[in-house]
Amino acid sequence: MRNYNNYTVWKQSHELVQFIYNKIVPAFPQSEMYDLTRQLKRAAYSVPLNIVEGSGRNSEKDFVHFLDMSLGSILELEYCCHLAKDLNYIDADLYISVNRKVNDIKAMLIKLIKSIREQKI
Repeated sequence: MRNYNNYTVWKQSHELVQFIYNKIVPAFPQSEMYDLTRQLKRAAYSVPLNIVEGSGRNSEKDFVHFLDMSLGSILELEYCCHLAKDLNYIDADLYISVNRKVNDIKAMLIKLIKSIREQKI
């Protein structure tokens, strides 16, 4: 079993969840508190949760499956943030900041998935 705390991608995705909750969500209008905001939060915390769940699996194949789900969630989060920017719920500077974090995590997930798959799982 792997220790998820040892993965930089988990640490950064955990920090991203906090950023979403503390910086992005408060910027949304009250009318969106139960629609796009809920989807945004679910996509955000799904990234580290899937890394945690996958790290407890016995095979590399299972671990990669959960990393793939994390990748799907980070892509969903990326779109939610893009939509929030286009709807003027968050300003350009906040969008640039969150998008940079999202892209860093996306790149780390892709690299980790690729490295495990190259081991011929």
